[in-house]
Amino acid sequence: MRLTWRARGILAELAVGYIPGEEPTISELVSLTRDERLAAEGREAFRKAVVELRSLRYLSPDATAASGVGECLVVDLAPAAEACLVPQRYGHGLLADGS
Repeated sequence: MRLTWRARGILAELAVGYIPGEEPTISELVSLTRDERLAAEGREAFRKAVVELRSLRYLSPDATAASGVGECLVVDLAPAAEACLVPQRYGHGLLADGS
């Protein structure tokens, strides 16, 4: 629950929305015009979500690419390994046998 819904959407798109090797750079996504974005999230909102994802280590710079504004980012879902969409309350949850 530590990610905003905006950041979750961007993470999902970057994780599964592109053919491997054809992922856009962050600067390419930010530079989309309002018409190309279908009047969706603004550039500043997108930038803030990327900063959020980078700070929590869901996105990291691609070591093989030059650093800077146009850098490609690598999606890492490892920080979500222990994440739950809905927090467990009152001790209810899955038992060891999966029930």
